[in-house]
Amino acid sequence: MTARRWQLAHGRHLDLGGKAVVVGILNVTPDSFSDGGLFDAPEAALAQARRMIGEGAGIIDVGGESTRPGAAAISASEEQARVLPVIEALARSGDVLISVDTYRADTARLAVAAGAHIVNDVWGLQREPDIARVAAETGAGLIIMHTGRDRKKLPDVIADQFAFLERSLEIARRNGIADDRIVLDPGFGFAKETAEENLDLMARFSELHALGFPLMAGTSRKRFIGIVTGRDAADRAPGTAATSVILRLKGAHLFRVHDVAINVDALAMADAMLARETAASER
Repeated sequence: MTARRWQLAHGRHLDLGGKAVVVGILNVTPDSFSDGGLFDAPEAALAQARRMIGEGAGIIDVGGESTRPGAAAISASEEQARVLPVIEALARSGDVLISVDTYRADTARLAVAAGAHIVNDVWGLQREPDIARVAAETGAGLIIMHTGRDRKKLPDVIADQFAFLERSLEIARRNGIADDRIVLDPGFGFAKETAEENLDLMARFSELHALGFPLMAGTSRKRFIGIVTGRDAADRAPGTAATSVILRLKGAHLFRVHDVAINVDALAMADAMLARETAASER
């Protein structure tokens, strides 16, 4: 797998390719789909962050507004009140890379000032385009996610990925964001309504490399895993780990998960196999 250097805010970077990077999900919300209310108190959030770091997470992704279908919208000030104290505390407490899960330009700017290195926008810069200018001005790493919400999708799952993400990349470039600051996320579960659509996206995941950017996979505890396995959200860690391995073998670089330890182990096995395949091909 080709090595890539991802440039981040505050003079940091992350080398991608040689080993999978696990991104620990830290939802400081009362209503996220599988962990709402567990970590909305700052002390509980920091304890969970430390646990995930200890289990091998390379990035902690802090989100203050639920993105589950039907979740109640909150104000920017409420989102900031949830995420900024946690980001500030994480930035003080160690060397971990911090991502903020937001589509709001003001929240992104304040989060990077508080110590975040990465902005993770689930609307792919297309809900609040000023967030692209913030990413450019702060030098943040940027995760651009595909979504099918609030629009008519193309019938072909990969054609829709390209149509949406190419528009997002045009916004990024127009605002001066360098390519080496961008990671793309195909947005499993975000208006991919059926198990079949998500499985098709997994099966054809390798086609996304034609866009030319590192890729993040966010399948964790998603409904399509529950449909396939028959498991409730809290019991989908093994199914999630299986998808992580599949997507690593198809070239994903980063894996955004709730359950860090099982995914770290599963991805270590995938990386070991990839390394042996590479060694064999070079003999």
